Amino acid sequence: MVPSRPKLQDVADLAGVSIGTASQALNNKASVLPETRERVLQAAQELGYELPARTTTPEHAISTLGVLVKIHPGQNIPIDPFYGAVLSGAEQECKRRNISLMYASMPVDELSNVIEWPPLVNDQQVDGWLILGAFLQDAVLELEQRLRQPIILVDAYAPDSNYDIIVTDNVTGAYNAVTYLIDRGHRNIGLIGSTPDGSPSVRERRQGYLKALAEHGIEQAFIEDSPLHGPDVYTAAQTLFNRAPEITAIFACNDDVAIAVMRAGHDLGLRVPDDFSLVGFDDLTLASEVIPPLTSVFVDQMLMGALGVRQLLDRSEHPDRVPFTITLGTRLIERQSVRTLTNSS
Repeated sequence: MVPSRPKLQDVADLAGVSIGTASQALNNKASVLPETRERVLQAAQELGYELPARTTTPEHAISTLGVLVKIHPGQNIPIDPFYGAVLSGAEQECKRRNISLMYASMPVDELSNVIEWPPLVNDQQVDGWLILGAFLQDAVLELEQRLRQPIILVDAYAPDSNYDIIVTDNVTGAYNAVTYLIDRGHRNIGLIGSTPDGSPSVRERRQGYLKALAEHGIEQAFIEDSPLHGPDVYTAAQTLFNRAPEITAIFACNDDVAIAVMRAGHDLGLRVPDDFSLVGFDDLTLASEVIPPLTSVFVDQMLMGALGVRQLLDRSEHPDRVPFTITLGTRLIERQSVRTLTNSS
């Protein structure tokens, strides 16, 4: 039997550091203390771990930008509408700055973990990268080995990472959406489109839902776990309607989920908003086109893309600057999918 190759986690465990610190040490990041780096290098050498090639960040302006966009298995469209808007924002910013843009789909699993890297990662013309939507829990070092140019994570997450990140204030957005329902008389509010071990953004929306209930003295939560995509959302919604007919409103973790909830309710003879109110998240174009138009939490997706390009240029010019996270606020867009309950309802 061929012995298994040592992994980054093995190096981190032997050196007594986190996997993120091990990654930074092996890639010669300035944020790691010299003694820590030496301990990690010794652990890697002892285990026979293959060290990443040493490269230096180019100090010239970025001329070609690479964008990796997550795509779920079975997704029947080339790019998710949310990330399509983010990509559009990045493209417009690139045009303003005379930067070429190349993009590729990056397959992920249900929790947004990277399954495989597209061939674009080997393109030597790319000077910097935006990664959209992925959860890089187990791929931090592999990311740095494959993409040696500056990297910005947009609506993407990497534990203990050393990257600039642009994300949405999901907790507050979800909190405000559920509070909006409570203020309109709803007390039995369901949640669809999340799991306890889901991607960070989904867990944050679930947290905002629970926070709103708790702060308004509502003890009963109606949660039916489901992913954000696929037929399981429809099934989860019907399950929730059948087991909790007292529900008068549902908060959906994104607009795709909300539309699946609409279909599930319709097939059970339930109408929005007469029989149940509904709020989505992201405010995709489709939210204003469905009947009735969907109340949703607006996320400025195009701004996320533009900021990604700007931060990438700044990171290229200042490679040793301390990394930071930009958190974009949200706002609720009121349409016709929420009914105000009266005392007699």
